Amino acid sequence: MSATDERRRVVTWQDPVATARAGLALSGLDYLNAVVGGALPPPPITALVGFTLETVEPGRAMMVLTPGEHHYNPLGAVHGGIAATLLDSVMGCAVHTTLPVGRGYTTVEIKINYLKAMTATTGAVRAEGKIVQVGRQIAMAEGRITDDAGRLYAAGTATCLVFDLPPSAAR
Repeated sequence: MSATDERRRVVTWQDPVATARAGLALSGLDYLNAVVGGALPPPPITALVGFTLETVEPGRAMMVLTPGEHHYNPLGAVHGGIAATLLDSVMGCAVHTTLPVGRGYTTVEIKINYLKAMTATTGAVRAEGKIVQVGRQIAMAEGRITDDAGRLYAAGTATCLVFDLPPSAAR
């Protein structure tokens, strides 16, 4: 590779611990709306991967990603881990929108079906996450990645553990 072939990507972010602390006083929906509205910075993963949280409403979240060659695997297409990260994020946010102050979640399982390869020429894709069921301890969400023409690239489900945040989390 010559020096002219080199590409560079710079990633910047704000303190995620301070953002998470600020979010402890908010319901999940209020927290995510604060991120969408710019009152709170997004988590660093959004800058690293390059997606944005576009909209949230109770039980639903939407994210946007424009695939680039910096997402490529050795075969010259977007690595499946990018789609998995995007789906895990959007399905988790759908769960998060349903949680009151003092409740948290973590993904315990995801299942992804890859249906069409994404490349740098795909254009923007949207990931939509929707709640299937939210209980006291377990939540399930589903997600889909589609392009502007409605073509489906990947779909999945997530199971999340829902729990009370410890009082020490506020410190």
